[in-house]
Amino acid sequence: MTALPPIWLLDVDGVLNVTSPAWGGVPDRHQVWSAADSYAYRFCWAPGLIDRIHDLHRDGVVEVVWCTTWCAEADLLERLWALPALRRAFTAPFRDAEASAAKLAAARQVLADGRRLVWTDDLEVPTGGPVYDELTAHGRALLIRPATSHGLRRRHLNEIEIFARNPSTGDA
Repeated sequence: MTALPPIWLLDVDGVLNVTSPAWGGVPDRHQVWSAADSYAYRFCWAPGLIDRIHDLHRDGVVEVVWCTTWCAEADLLERLWALPALRRAFTAPFRDAEASAAKLAAARQVLADGRRLVWTDDLEVPTGGPVYDELTAHGRALLIRPATSHGLRRRHLNEIEIFARNPSTGDA
């Protein structure tokens, strides 16, 4: 029996939607209207990054799950980026401390469910300390906290693919 792929908890702002994508080429830009906020947000992203995420999910290397304050309106992002409908870590329109708590709870739940975890978030992913140690124990989690202005880079996607394709790979 083939092991299930890792769950990739994917944030948006500061991870995909950034001020200066570091993928080379011309970034794409678009406004996204949030009915929840009654506001048009400016988005900027690297098309190559979105393509790679789509490919990894489509090929079953990872199972991408939205884990973002955009969860309640993730369908807008799926249309914008031509992504399939993805699961959401939560559906309530959380902000601030509630969002932080919901994201950490989602990461813990992935591991409690026996799945390996990839978590990419520019603010919430711990880089050390007891929560980091808890999540990365036993090599079942890859935690990536990209620079907010650049978001995920090619090397991050390479790390994710290596981790996902090698169940014995520990945390990086």
